[in-house]
Amino acid sequence: MLDEIRVDDAVFDLRPDFAVLAMTAHGLTNGPTDDRSRAWLAAASACEPQPEKIDAWKDAYRGFGAKPQRTRPSVDALTRRMPLPEINLVVDAYNTVSVRHALPIGGEDLDRYDGPARLVRAAGDEASEEALGTPEPGEVIWRDDIGVTCRRWNWRQVARTRLTEETVNALFLLERLEPMTLEELKEAGEELADLLTRLSPDVRIATRVIASGK
Repeated sequence: MLDEIRVDDAVFDLRPDFAVLAMTAHGLTNGPTDDRSRAWLAAASACEPQPEKIDAWKDAYRGFGAKPQRTRPSVDALTRRMPLPEINLVVDAYNTVSVRHALPIGGEDLDRYDGPARLVRAAGDEASEEALGTPEPGEVIWRDDIGVTCRRWNWRQVARTRLTEETVNALFLLERLEPMTLEELKEAGEELADLLTRLSPDVRIATRVIASGK
């Protein structure tokens, strides 16, 4: 999967500063929130806000016609939910890193995928779950061979690929716009890998950065 993930040129045309660190994690042991992940969430909740990074995502949403005050970028929505919600160990881990770096992160169950993940501008006829509705033409979406996996870049994920306590193999998508640097993006990936390894010492992690011109 990792080598086949792609970002369409039309997305880079919209935001040449976009980059995504894709991470696969095989052999996870997930479970309910515990004292470890609860402490991670609490520490992240105390971090200073970074509005300039969130504003960059709001501008990106406006670039394809979305209204970020109605359908908020994921990190904007998350930072408005303080204290951070307790979901499960793995989701708590990536939400912790997301808030610490003001960085949208998607967590996906790899075993629920059909074909590779790709970020595209929608045609408007892609299959999607009823609760999310059909994407609008030109909207930025993540998808696989079945259809939409996340609408409006990182606004809302479909239920089909959601991480659950039964998830064993996962894909994480850490999405960067300037002013975040590529170096900080990689640091965030290392932090997430560290938290996942604490939860599952035998987990096998691989990463790949996809950026314009690379």
